[in-house]
Amino acid sequence: MAALLKAVLSASEKAAEIARLCRDAEPLFRLLVAEKTGADRNQRFSHDFKTLADVLIQEVIRHDLGAKFPELRGHIGGEESNEFTNANGDTVAVRVCGTVGETAALLGSVLHPEREAAELLAAAAHRDVAVGDAELDGVTVSIAPGDVAVWIDPIDSTNEYIVGREDVAPQDGIAPSGLCSALVLIGAYERSSGRPVLGVINEPFHRRHPQTRGWQGRYHWGIAYQGTHLSSLSPPAPPRPPPRVVLSRAEAQGVRDALASLCGGHLRFAAGAGYKMLCVILGHADAYVLSGGSTFAWDACAPHAILCALGGGVVALGDALRARREGDTGTPPQLTYNRPAEGAVGAERWANRGGLVAYVHPQHLEAVLEVLAAVPGL
Repeated sequence: MAALLKAVLSASEKAAEIARLCRDAEPLFRLLVAEKTGADRNQRFSHDFKTLADVLIQEVIRHDLGAKFPELRGHIGGEESNEFTNANGDTVAVRVCGTVGETAALLGSVLHPEREAAELLAAAAHRDVAVGDAELDGVTVSIAPGDVAVWIDPIDSTNEYIVGREDVAPQDGIAPSGLCSALVLIGAYERSSGRPVLGVINEPFHRRHPQTRGWQGRYHWGIAYQGTHLSSLSPPAPPRPPPRVVLSRAEAQGVRDALASLCGGHLRFAAGAGYKMLCVILGHADAYVLSGGSTFAWDACAPHAILCALGGGVVALGDALRARREGDTGTPPQLTYNRPAEGAVGAERWANRGGLVAYVHPQHLEAVLEVLAAVPGL
């Protein structure tokens, strides 16, 4: 497990470097901010540059993990399709090639005539990134890479990434929006059970260096496997009432009203599913509640593993509420990541239908379920 964790952390660090590069290098930043949607979108290639950055990061992670652990190949899933249509109408599958030059040529076929941008991205994709973390040497949990599969969210909260605001003041440690909510998420789950076992969250835009003003990132990891719970984070503080809950601003009004009555003045709003779960992981919130099915396996797998390592978890809200209404007061089952939804197609096959609740302390999960069980329509 130590070798797999190191590989995932290294891949997340390389991903974070590419995400920062796309904002710091002028040829890339120019493409990033120029892309629009709808009629205003640049028509030189079929997907905007933001999506290409997403796809390249995803494929870099897939390539690096597959090179280190061949038994993972074919078992690394992600949010994005890697196929683009270039200006000539040709379909190009984005991938990391054998050499920098070959990768630059492939990316150039999508980005033409932006040759410099393609070369910068290719160089970053092939750069070695090592993680010097002595704490990792003490990880002795034994799980074969061939027994796990991986979900990648290359840039969670992509809208905040493209807008890039840095002036959003946090409230009680939670930023309502901004570049800080753009995260790299890599989670591993057990193939047989679907349970999350390893998670890494990388914050590429954690803070500016006080002298150079360059971006500095940080990462967090957790392992939860067969009774062993390890994490880069300190154990959570004891639970305290009332719980602090973080939501999306698009959350249903009935859910907002019910949780406001539970939390008083401790209801907060933020962007990005991964970021809201990170707020729970870091102790800025006690629960993240989502009543709709707008998150997916790649959003939740990595944070879920870390939450399990801290003694918490992520449950399906709809299923938990149905069980409560039928008199089942036991702990709801955790989300799993190995089975697509029946009858769904495309990305919806991996949607977390019925919403979710992410938490650290079971007491806070129970408090949330109790008040939401009275909300009509949930």
